Amino acid sequence: MSVNKAFEIGGFAPSRFAPVKDAFADSFSEGLELGARFSLVEAGEVVLDLWAGSADRKGAVAWDEATLAPIFSTTKAIAALMIARLVDAGNLDYGQTVASVWPEFAQGGKAEVTVEQAISHQAGLPGFPEATDPSIWVDWDAVCAKLAAMAPMWPPGSASGYHPVTVGYITGEIFRRVDGRTIGTAFREDIGAPFGLDAWIGLPAGLEDRVADLQRPNALPEFGEHNAATTAAFLTPWSSAAGKAGADYRRMEVPSTNGYATAEALARLMGALANDGWLEGDEILSPALIAEASRERIRGQDLVLPFDMSWAAGFMRNPPNFVWGPGVETFGHSGWGGSCAFADPQVKLGGAYVMNRQGTALMGDVRPRRLIAAAYASL
Repeated sequence: MSVNKAFEIGGFAPSRFAPVKDAFADSFSEGLELGARFSLVEAGEVVLDLWAGSADRKGAVAWDEATLAPIFSTTKAIAALMIARLVDAGNLDYGQTVASVWPEFAQGGKAEVTVEQAISHQAGLPGFPEATDPSIWVDWDAVCAKLAAMAPMWPPGSASGYHPVTVGYITGEIFRRVDGRTIGTAFREDIGAPFGLDAWIGLPAGLEDRVADLQRPNALPEFGEHNAATTAAFLTPWSSAAGKAGADYRRMEVPSTNGYATAEALARLMGALANDGWLEGDEILSPALIAEASRERIRGQDLVLPFDMSWAAGFMRNPPNFVWGPGVETFGHSGWGGSCAFADPQVKLGGAYVMNRQGTALMGDVRPRRLIAAAYASL
């Protein structure tokens, strides 16, 4: 494939990060990449930004600094930040019930489910177990009504079970009920536009030509032993929009799956969370709320993912799997295919990796892991 021109790596890497640039080139030389970008922010400063490869499947369009990548579940890190900002402003409390802002959610035995339980995948709503028209995913109100009426698949609060798609509607509806705006609009108005972040929840019209084409994997991820929760979350024909909705779904502000961003934008955002909340001289989240949002809510064998997981308030925590380097306080999120974004307050480091050749790892794709390992070795 002509993308071996990919070794014309764009961006910059200071000499101390030469091993990171080497690791980035290795992924291309080994045929693991089509196009990709990796960015690091240390103490509020962009200290590394690399991109290479092709933004299309034919190798005709070069990946450049304006290329947007679909980031799938890495979007959940943005959603967690937006909920944290409501808490920071005193407009929401993690410990209050979802039903206190969204009364319909009390149906089906969910009256006592708290906000922090819902956004840390403890509500028992990982997907719809019964046959459902996949077109429902482009009808926000219909999804929210179905989730509000649904009985949990396990006792809420007793365990986590990853909600790959549904948590975005739950989080977004909590946000809308409190703030009045959709979560994507609020992110754009309050953070994205003011700070020039090239990141979006739902793709605005006119940006389609900037989005990298995906090269889908030729195998499913390894989900381990399938149970009812895993099946509802991932394995039914209606577990996601799955291409049936096309451009309509791309525009949907679903903050679990439907983000589009550059690695630089995500790294700057997570770099702020690693740097006491400071982004370009403004505090986007207080240090106290960063600590509160990123502390562990539940830990143990997840009922959907084949991992022992530690969940914060919408963020994945780095222990016990350590997919983002050695930091015990590091938090962030990974996305289907390999993308990720993370913040390590202990060393004030934020980073992000995006790509368009999707792997099958549910978490801890080898490509970002080798980049992050090289970055920590260079600090």
